[in-house]
Amino acid sequence: MIVVTENESRTIRSASGVVSGLAAPSQGSGELATWRVRMTPEAAGPVHEIDREQVWMPLSGTFSVTIADDTREIGAGQAVILPAGAVRQIRAGAEPAEALVCMAVGGTASVPGNPERRELPWAL
Repeated sequence: MIVVTENESRTIRSASGVVSGLAAPSQGSGELATWRVRMTPEAAGPVHEIDREQVWMPLSGTFSVTIADDTREIGAGQAVILPAGAVRQIRAGAEPAEALVCMAVGGTASVPGNPERRELPWAL
């Protein structure tokens, strides 16, 4: 058994929120990466795609998740499954929002129009 504690060295801060890495290969997980996302009211993440399926599980607040022309609002007690390769954008609702996110290890991200792929530092 491995217990992982959230810490500042595995926390990334950006204009759209705070991402804290939890389970990941560097923390002893061989198959899954998990992290906690906290976003301020009305914050929006970038339009991007991930090459792994992700599951977002809101803990508080709401998130609007857009894939193509489909936008859904999700909140605590729900989960949204985002398919690998889907271009998406995630926005917080009118209040602070927090979620746990999970995906298979090894995922990379890109933005439309840029072929460069980037690893997710909180999932390493």
